[in-house]
Amino acid sequence: MSVLVEHDKRRKKILDSALTVFMNEGFENATFQKIADHCGIARTILYLYFKNKREIFLYSLKQLLLEIEEILKSIRSDSSMKSEEKLTKTLLTIFKLLEQNKRLIAVLLDYLLHISKEGANPEDRVRRRTIKLRHILSSMYIEGVKNGELKKIKIKAADDYLYSFIESAVYQLAVLKRKNVNELKETVLLAVKQLTL
Repeated sequence: MSVLVEHDKRRKKILDSALTVFMNEGFENATFQKIADHCGIARTILYLYFKNKREIFLYSLKQLLLEIEEILKSIRSDSSMKSEEKLTKTLLTIFKLLEQNKRLIAVLLDYLLHISKEGANPEDRVRRRTIKLRHILSSMYIEGVKNGELKKIKIKAADDYLYSFIESAVYQLAVLKRKNVNELKETVLLAVKQLTL
């Protein structure tokens, strides 16, 4: 009788284990074998799910970004909230998800340093991965301007302004090793207030 393998559960276990290996070893020193060993499976089984450690890492990151995007789309489409509330809730929700995924964020920074050493441009990689997030922030801001709720400034400037709080949260959690970004949350409340009419 064959054993039914629950692929989604195994994939999740692999991702969790890989994240631990990445945290302990750093992206560069983590190997496929170390990930397989930590999962308690053969490396050949690991290849059934992922072709290399980069794919494992990028899949973890993609899952987090998809989760964030879905939550933000629901906030954006909530017609009961004013633009100020949407922007505030969006940023605070992102902060909460970043706090919950501090380990992944730390590995992300290690990965960006790794690809930078290889000659790749980390800024391009970050932009490609966050373009939907930035688009959602921009669309909320544009909607607020059209509704007469937010000040009219250049869209790119507004987007960079709002996105800089996310970058600050990443820095505080991954580099400064803060447990939370509570002080930054207060700053965001004030900053979004500055955009309102």
